[in-house]
Amino acid sequence: MAIPPEARYENKTLKPARDLPLKEGESVIIEIKRPVSDQMYGILATDKKNADIIIEMDGWD
Repeated sequence: MAIPPEARYENKTLKPARDLPLKEGESVIIEIKRPVSDQMYGILATDKKNADIIIEMDGWD
C-alpha cells in the first residue's frame, strides 16, 4: 500500500504533515522526492521580469 504524504525535515527528523495509518514500531521504506520547483531551482537563467511572467502563467497547479 502506498501512502504519499508530505513531510518536513526538522532537527534531523522527518515529520509527516498528517497522521499515518501505521502501528508503533512498524518498519517502512521511504522514497524521498523534492517538489519540482526545488528540483528546477537555478536551472532556468532569466531576469525578474520574465520569471514573474512565467510564475503567473496558468497551468502550474
